[in-house]
Amino acid sequence: MPLILRTITLEDLPLYRALIAPKQAFHRLNGPYLGMPTEADQNKKIMEFGFELTKPNPSFNFQLVCDEENGRILGEVSYYWKDQRTNWLEVGIVLFNQSHWGRGIGSKALPMWIDKQLAERPALVRIGLTTWSGNAGMMALAEKIGLKQEACYRKARILDGKYFDSLGYGILREEWDALREKHQETPSASAIQG
Repeated sequence: MPLILRTITLEDLPLYRALIAPKQAFHRLNGPYLGMPTEADQNKKIMEFGFELTKPNPSFNFQLVCDEENGRILGEVSYYWKDQRTNWLEVGIVLFNQSHWGRGIGSKALPMWIDKQLAERPALVRIGLTTWSGNAGMMALAEKIGLKQEACYRKARILDGKYFDSLGYGILREEWDALREKHQETPSASAIQG
């Protein structure tokens, strides 16, 4: 399935709100040890996005992952600074619908997102991804696209009375560039919008 990454729009907000509803299965894998979102949390998030989208140059730390053929929203990719002083950016991905898991969407979308971050930030030295031992899919995805496990904080997360490890993956810019050259999978710029 061909994918695009694009910025969220005001028109997306009603569907996006349904896709991130607290009942969605992805919440049980996406940092559930931090607490599950409530309807009020999600409504506030949508209001904040709506407000940001009314600005002349809205700014978000994520983009939607969409099916290029029909425009359907499949998930989102995101980033945050782990340490901006050392040019260390963390990335993540969520696929909203469980029926899309395990179909190779993440292994296409996340490299596109990493490419975008590296292209837009020439000083960026490393990309990281943090997950937990309860999310086998994310661990497999990180390794599949070439990130190395760099840290394992044992019994650092607790969910439903059970302990899990916190896992840190990462890759340096030069390692990513070498991987991309080896596989010649660099997506065209037209695949990423906004």
